Amino acid sequence: MTTDRPQWDPHQYQRHSGHRARPLHDLLARVPPLPTPRGPRIADLGCGPGRPSLLLAERWPTARITGYDNSEDMLEEAREYAGPTPGGGALDFALADIAAWRAEEPHDLIVSNAALQWLPGHAGRFPQWVAGLKPGGVLAFQVPGNFGAPSHRLLAELTRSPRWRARLGDLLRDGDTVLSPAGYFAALAPLGCSLDVWETTYLHPLPGEDPVLDWVKGTALRPVLTALRGDEEARAAFLAEYRDALREAYPPGTHGTLFPFRRIFVVAQRR
Repeated sequence: MTTDRPQWDPHQYQRHSGHRARPLHDLLARVPPLPTPRGPRIADLGCGPGRPSLLLAERWPTARITGYDNSEDMLEEAREYAGPTPGGGALDFALADIAAWRAEEPHDLIVSNAALQWLPGHAGRFPQWVAGLKPGGVLAFQVPGNFGAPSHRLLAELTRSPRWRARLGDLLRDGDTVLSPAGYFAALAPLGCSLDVWETTYLHPLPGEDPVLDWVKGTALRPVLTALRGDEEARAAFLAEYRDALREAYPPGTHGTLFPFRRIFVVAQRR
């Protein structure tokens, strides 16, 4: 097992940016008015390559927004968007481990888009994050809820197969890294929050050859690709086995390859 963090590829991640951005649009649509109408303070935990943070600036044009990520590769892309925003706000980015992040000033909104699934035990951070909100402030996040889907199940099975388990068997996150919708409700309700919790399964029609493999190369497959970097023979062999399994699980159709993707959404407003 490698102890390295996943090595991220911003360009690969953004290859399906339209589909990846839709859950963030849906999440932000449910965020209630923030306590500071002009110039709200916003943190974006796990900001990635920066484009998702631009959606925050569009929704709250005067906001002071800081995006945090632990990947310098992602932040190198994100910093292209740093600076004053058209509405009179400001956007900047900083290197940080969200497992240890805390608000240094009261925030109007703490948002996280498809990042907390990489943080085991992230519900244990909720008390400190909620405490970092102004009264009426909001913690809003969405996480994938598809650990039982073929894309993730087949990947886990392959890493634990006789050929790969010595090298990769303990590498992947368990499905219980992400709570159920009811689990998130139970974790946040005692913290004095009004809650809006729901789930959605998106049906993404993906074009091209082996599009599901191309999708997971940007996300779930990153720990494996990181562990096998520098060993091109092993990398090619693993990808070939995984590709063949995905082709059977997600056969192409007339209108592309259909890729169902379940996500869990939480909007928690501090009373």
